[in-house]
Amino acid sequence: MKKSMAAVLLFLVLFPVFSQKVEEPSTDTDAKRLDTIRYGTETEIAALIQTLKTENTPGMDDELITVAKNTRNRSILSGVFSFFADREKTGLEERALKAIEERDDEANETVLAALAYLGKIKAVQAVLSIRSLLDAEESRFSGACIKALGLIGGSMPDAAETVEYLIDYYQNRTPGDENRREIIIALGEMKAAAGAPFLQEIVENNDERPVLRMSALDALAKIGDPGGLPAVLQAVESADPNIRSSAVAALGPFQGDEVNKTILEAFRDGYYKTRMAAAQAARDRRLAEAVPYLRFRAERDDVPAVKDEAIKALGAIGNSDSLAILSSLFAERKNTDRVRLLSAEMLLQDNADAYAAKVIEELDEAKQKNLTSLYNGFLRILSTAKAPALEDLARRFFVSGAVVEKSYALDMVRNNNFRSLADQVRELTNEKYGSLSRKAKVVVEQMGL
Repeated sequence: MKKSMAAVLLFLVLFPVFSQKVEEPSTDTDAKRLDTIRYGTETEIAALIQTLKTENTPGMDDELITVAKNTRNRSILSGVFSFFADREKTGLEERALKAIEERDDEANETVLAALAYLGKIKAVQAVLSIRSLLDAEESRFSGACIKALGLIGGSMPDAAETVEYLIDYYQNRTPGDENRREIIIALGEMKAAAGAPFLQEIVENNDERPVLRMSALDALAKIGDPGGLPAVLQAVESADPNIRSSAVAALGPFQGDEVNKTILEAFRDGYYKTRMAAAQAARDRRLAEAVPYLRFRAERDDVPAVKDEAIKALGAIGNSDSLAILSSLFAERKNTDRVRLLSAEMLLQDNADAYAAKVIEELDEAKQKNLTSLYNGFLRILSTAKAPALEDLARRFFVSGAVVEKSYALDMVRNNNFRSLADQVRELTNEKYGSLSRKAKVVVEQMGL
């Protein structure tokens, strides 16, 4: 009995210690990062946040939330808001609303970062506070308020009230041209049909500034309401090449033979942006009839950006004809690196199982001939592909690859769930491998290795 009591007492004494150990940082790196967050200067914390962004590491989120709640330092707050906004990570809503409501005590930079954050996470509960700030006519915040309302409005069950509010602000206040443009963009972001008639009026007004008409065309495309099509088709005939190209780009989501014919005709336009827009529209609607036009542009257009869009469109269409064209562009070693790499990327996206081995073959050829740029490009696109053939390549990189190759091998393992390479991944978690060890730990955690 005495032994039992002694064991219980020993457990009770040691249990708090064990509990505390669970909460301790798992590595020296984590411990140093915690110390930086808790005691570091704004410069040191900003540098750490940038590192966390690069690594896409969420492990310090709780500590960063605590810091944000208890500081008014503009650099720290804007950095934390930005880090969380990039990942659409919740947890800072209360602090962001406080920054808006107590803006006289906050730096402008902090308020702007808070608005951007609330927009990115689509914080519906923030709409009234943001509208109140916009109504206050504090011009330094107006654009950010409008942008946030547009992002949030798109996630609301009924965005009509916000649409009506923004249109009223456009028509009855004096928002200035830049904020008018922001309102038009916001209406597009909300994708609410209620905004389409207003946008059509802007597109059809030949006396309106071209930049606003172009923004309205883009917004109509995002909404995709059929009632907006006549205004878009009318703008295709504009004498202004920029409006014309914007109108062609806006045709993507609309349906009908007339739309298809208009897109195909746009491939003949002398203005390169209109040809780019035609390729984008063909891509958006998977327009098989456009394949011959896209081939011509991918092979012979004198503007590289047009070639890029044509190749992307061929990849999006993905039928046998377009894949054959892409395969030919990729295989021709006389083509530019840019054309070959983008063609290979499209092939891997469409059918990695069929094309991965060929891309690996060209990767090895590029290394043998010291074509560094081409080699690195093939590495990049292979690292995002999903195909069994990549397992042997990843294994090879783990054995004999340089740091960059091992890093890409980790991506291949994660993307393809190559659990047979678990031992090689675990080996790289050793601190002696520096940045590779941090990436390897993330892979181990994500894959449950």
